[in-house]
Amino acid sequence: MKPLQRVCRITASDGLARYTRLRLEAPQIATAARPGQFVAIAVGGPTSSLLLRRAFAVYRTDATTVEVVVAAQGPGTQWLVRQPTGTEVDVIGPLGRPFPDPDQDGPVVVVGGGYGTAGLVRLVERMRTQGRGVTALVGAGSADRLVGVADLEGLAAQVIVATDDGSAGTPGRVTDLMSGSAAAAVAEAVAVYACGPMPMLAATAKAAATADVPAWCSVEEAMACGIGVCMTCVLPVVDTDGATRMLRSCVAGPTFPAGAVRWDEVGTVPSDCVGAPSGRQ
Repeated sequence: MKPLQRVCRITASDGLARYTRLRLEAPQIATAARPGQFVAIAVGGPTSSLLLRRAFAVYRTDATTVEVVVAAQGPGTQWLVRQPTGTEVDVIGPLGRPFPDPDQDGPVVVVGGGYGTAGLVRLVERMRTQGRGVTALVGAGSADRLVGVADLEGLAAQVIVATDDGSAGTPGRVTDLMSGSAAAAVAEAVAVYACGPMPMLAATAKAAATADVPAWCSVEEAMACGIGVCMTCVLPVVDTDGATRMLRSCVAGPTFPAGAVRWDEVGTVPSDCVGAPSGRQ
């Protein structure tokens, strides 16, 4: 289905950890959205100089609404979280490729970092409807940055929490759990899914490869247009023909096979990439 552009009313805005949860009245987008997709919201108002949209993973939906989690980090997101209930905002969605289902029956592991965990809740809901057991690993820098724990505790067979500073759950990085207390769950899984900061995704990809488990990651790259026009969200990915290309996260992703992304070279154009400068004059 093609993305829809709609003017949507904010029907609720409240705190979620140190973030803001927005509920948008967007029935057609809510019906069409699949786990792993996102929406892009115009910010700043009609006379603003903030021209670029802000992208947010779809957190939860019902028949008429879409929820997103916003980290107020810059002028655009700060403007958005200040808007009162009833404000209308321009929204495009659903965008991007959703998470695929596993190729075989069996349990799965999901790994979420910070507010990136919001993008995994609907996936776990879908895995549960398929009768799959889910182990959810949720991490953040500190307890006040954890998102989605309560949602996942009502859906997953097991939820294990880790924080860098030890203020909640196990001290350390969430990906350390994959070779620690969740090692058995990873070994039994038919797929691993992850959403969170890029270093976390790189570590998840490495751990899944070590366990020989297929993995999918939803990448966090800066997306301005959300529809593949502006080229701000490209990253090096080994394509289906074995060649590395700079693919647009917003349309080729945001979900990629974890082993296809060249994590150590994100932010660069590898010399063997199709179309890379040859260095010859």
